[in-house]
Formats: sequence, structure tokens, C-alpha cells
Amino acid sequence: MSSIYSVTQVNTYIKNMFTQDFFLNKIYVKGEVSNCKYHTSGHIYFSLKDESGTIACVMFAGSRKGLAFSMKNGDKVVVGGSVNVYERDGKYQLYAKEITLEGAGLLYERYLALKKELEEMGMFAQEYKQPIPRFIKTLGVVTAPTGAAVQDIRNISYRRNPFLQIILYPALVQGDGAKESIVKGIEKLDALGVDAIIVGRGGGSIEDLWAFNDEEVARAIFNCSTPIISAVGHETDTTIADYVADLRAPTPSAAAELAVDDMRGLMELLYEYSRRLTRGMENRVLLEKGQLEQYRTKLNFLSPASQIREKRQRLIDLEDKMREAMKRSILYSRQELNIYIERMKGLSPLNKLNQGFSYVEDDNHHAVTSVTQVEPGEHLTIQVADGMIHTSVEKTETADRGVGINGR
Repeated sequence: MSSIYSVTQVNTYIKNMFTQDFFLNKIYVKGEVSNCKYHTSGHIYFSLKDESGTIACVMFAGSRKGLAFSMKNGDKVVVGGSVNVYERDGKYQLYAKEITLEGAGLLYERYLALKKELEEMGMFAQEYKQPIPRFIKTLGVVTAPTGAAVQDIRNISYRRNPFLQIILYPALVQGDGAKESIVKGIEKLDALGVDAIIVGRGGGSIEDLWAFNDEEVARAIFNCSTPIISAVGHETDTTIADYVADLRAPTPSAAAELAVDDMRGLMELLYEYSRRLTRGMENRVLLEKGQLEQYRTKLNFLSPASQIREKRQRLIDLEDKMREAMKRSILYSRQELNIYIERMKGLSPLNKLNQGFSYVEDDNHHAVTSVTQVEPGEHLTIQVADGMIHTSVEKTETADRGVGINGR
């Protein structure tokens, strides 16, 4: 007889197959967004579809930095991430790490392919990085001659060192001829013998920054004998030039601060300590990353990250169930309250009076409930719904049921 397995064992086996599949661990899928839902927890659930298929997707709150726009149904996107199994339900889905609109997504795929190629060639290796010299006298700048980037570099550089000489190569940074102009600028300034070079421009879309993702520009930066600081776009923009450069600055302003030392004594001392601390931390991180990669290979089969996703999904399900249970409890309590309200209305004396009943009392304000309590001629007060009736007893009679009082 063949072996019999539990549902959990089968789901776990399938999950391990997905985990060990290199192709599924880092994949880019394009399609149209549908059933997009932003959960209160910060997670995003959606489906990706094309003409003949659909795949369920989720982007957890911790990966939201990989989404630079507000995604909605109908968007054509490229989703990067991994395909894995949600073990509890036995369903596979795409765990998104980054999402881009399809037009930009094609360029992004080219960017990733070139980045991988140059990285494998060693052009990003730390041992080829040149240190930025201290107290430079001449600073070369390759950027557009107009715009905020060059003005920021000038203003900050001269504020930190008014004796600095800045040599600007007015380059095209966007459109046709941009890559050739940037390469020529790097080569010219390198030949002049400046102390450091800043290569960059202001922010923009991936299309606007594409010249800095070109292989010719990357090789010009790598082959330059002068230390180069890249300053392309805003802090969130990252280009191939940033990886090849000796130092990457998040903005042109930051590049000027990194290239030009402040001449004031105290600030210079603090800046030096900061650089030493930063460099030491970077080296330590690089060392720990190397050890982490070794441990990651050993733990790949167990996939702790996948287990965390599993528990996180389970927590979301329990949260939804708890909310539904609370809603049902509140609804049940409201129904019980309405029942008690109706019961109290039935016991209300005013309701009895409104239904034609009355309340009779004698001159001593005692309730009269029997003919034996009154005598002819005695004065009585009758309470009705809208007031009181004062009367006197003419006579009394005993009835077969209850007690009757005749008065006016």
C-alpha cells in the first residue's frame, strides 16, 4: 500500500519545492492589476492578470518602499519578487518586493541586467574604490551648466571652503548625446588633474536619468584615475553610476559636502570623527554581510523569512475573524437591549393609563382596590392618562370578578 500523507505534509513539501527553485525566488512578472486592496495593516493584496491567466499577489507593509506610486486596478505594472506557497491554504502567490509601471519596468529590467553584468565583472568591488582626498584645492563638476544642481554644489562648496577652485564641464545630462557628453567631461577633468570630480544632475524619472545607467558612462567612471563622487537625482534614485563611483551622494548638495572639507576647526574635527565612524561601520557591515551569506545558504531550506510571512498572514486572518466576532457580539447585545426596552414599556404605568385603565385613591391618598375600603359620600380622586377626576361615592356593589367603583 502506498504511503498516506497529511494535508500539511503535502503543503510543506510543495512549499519547500518553491523555496528551492532559483527561478521563482527572484522573478519579474508583468500584467494588469485587479482586485487591488490596501489593508489597514499596511499590506497590499492584488491580482496580476493577462489575456489568459491570473496570479494572486501580496506586498507586505515592510516592502512598501518598493512602490513609488499609488497602485490601482487597471494599472500595467512589472512586479519583482518571489513566488511561494501560503502553507495554511495550500495556495501559491507572488510576494512583491518592488512594483513599477510597465513602461518604466522595461527600462528597469535593462538596468538590472547591466547592473548584474558589471557587478559580476567586479566593477562595484570595494577594493577598487578610491578615497576622497582631504582639503582638496580643485573640484571638477560634470553636470548641466544651468539648474539647481550646479548652483547647490557651488553654494555649499564655497561656503565650506571659499578658497576652492571649481572647474565645471557643461555636459548634457538627458536626451540624445548625453552619455557621450558625460564621458567626455569625465575624461577632460581627469586629464586636468583636479583633486576630485562630482558627476551628477537633479532628480527625474528613470527615463530622465538613463544616461547615468549607460555602460560607457560606467566604464568612464571606473577607468578614471581621479576619485569620483556620484550625485544623480534625489536620495531615492539609484543609478549604475552610483555603484561604480568611488562614493555615492544622495543629492548634489550632499556631494559638495562630502567633497569639500569645512575649514572651521571644530566642525572639521567633528566631520573627521564622523567619517571614521562611518567607514568603520561600513567595513563592519561588509564583514557581517559576508558571514550572513554563509549562514543564509545553510538556512535556505528552512527559509525563516518564509515562516515569518506565514505567521504574518495567519495573524491577519485571526485579526479579521476577531473583528467579525466583535461585530456579531455587538449586534446580539443590541437585540437583547431592544427586547428589554419593549418589556419595560409594557410595565410602564403611563402605558396602562393610556390603554383606558385608571388609578383611584381616597382623601388620605391610599389606593382604593376594594369596595370595602369606601363608604357612600366619601370623596375619591381618579387618575387617568391626561389628568385627575374628583368624585364622591353614591353606592358600592360587589361584582363577581374584581372590584368595581361607580362614581362621577
